[in-house]
Amino acid sequence: MERTSEIIFDKLVYSCAFETYRGHEEFIPDHFLGFQWSGETHAFHDQGKTVIKENTVVLVRKNQLIRTIKQPAKNGRYQFLAITLDRETLRNYAAENKITGVERFPDTQKLFFESDEFFSGYFTSLLPYIDKTKTATSRLADLKIKEAIELILQSNPDFKNMLFDFSEAYKIDLKEFMNKNFMFNVSVETFARLTGRSLSGFKRDFNKSFNATPKQWLKEKRLDEAYYQIRHKNKKPSEIYLELGFENLSHFYYSFKQKFGFTTAEV
Repeated sequence: MERTSEIIFDKLVYSCAFETYRGHEEFIPDHFLGFQWSGETHAFHDQGKTVIKENTVVLVRKNQLIRTIKQPAKNGRYQFLAITLDRETLRNYAAENKITGVERFPDTQKLFFESDEFFSGYFTSLLPYIDKTKTATSRLADLKIKEAIELILQSNPDFKNMLFDFSEAYKIDLKEFMNKNFMFNVSVETFARLTGRSLSGFKRDFNKSFNATPKQWLKEKRLDEAYYQIRHKNKKPSEIYLELGFENLSHFYYSFKQKFGFTTAEV
């Protein structure tokens, strides 16, 4: 299965594939601006599923979990470009442009939209670097990053409230977060960070909320959801085990039988 993910310059990442493939869970530590050049990205996150179609621009917010399925276009190629907007870059931009007084950015704000002539022109200008017909100097790469920020703010000035919010992560509702994100197979340390807690604080609050360790609760929650999907949605184990955070099918079958006392075929 041929696929590549390549850093073209500093913060520009180019992904290419020729067959449909399922990506692993990804922790997104920084905002990024993405462009679906060809094919589709099916992104699963805590608010459901988003299909990023060809010629679509997407602004992905930092500190979240995402799982993706990448599907090539009819011409047989999947291509996605991503410009990372890290904290240091955004701080420098805010200082240079005297941006202050940001407000809370709503979690429900739509962050993907059709490409216009400005975004199309911008991403087209990156092709020579991807095709290796041109090499970006550090100064030019810096200018391209700033251009991306300018275009984002031009498309919607309110995006400044998301990009330039440098406040530290605050404690969020643990029960609500875990019930939305239990299917992501990531470390307990990642869950702790995303809920605004230290590892010890997360484990302590988790035990108070669920009267169980994170590992115990995650296993039980995933198996309960698996039972529901098989019994009431007529899903096959092979269709759901990865989506529910199990690493392989044999482990899923073993855990299911251990918990319920019968096999998935007997549900």
